[in-house]
Amino acid sequence: MEIWINPACSKCRGALTLLDAEGADYTVRRYLDDVPTEDEIRAVLDRLGLEPWDITRTQEQAAKDLNLKDREAWPRDASARARWIKALTEHPKLIQRPILTADDGTAVVARTEEAVRDALSR
Repeated sequence: MEIWINPACSKCRGALTLLDAEGADYTVRRYLDDVPTEDEIRAVLDRLGLEPWDITRTQEQAAKDLNLKDREAWPRDASARARWIKALTEHPKLIQRPILTADDGTAVVARTEEAVRDALSR
């Protein structure tokens, strides 16, 4: 299992606490320091079953600077998918956190205790 975290994030710290309490075997990736490549983001999106705009933190300043909420400038469709992924690699703070990869090849955005437990049960 791997968990993408920002140590400053309370949801990330909560997920780590639960993983430790459950004795889970996992690797921590501080994705702001070890920025995922475009291929890694594509792979995690496939595992999540989501699109890049689904894991984008649109309230971050970088999102506002890029005007990501403007659906004409940033359509949420297949034609814009690569552009969204590039934005996430160039501005990793935009990536929703924590993301936990499960042993069965899936992944979850582990913002709740239920999501962490779901990943642990796979």
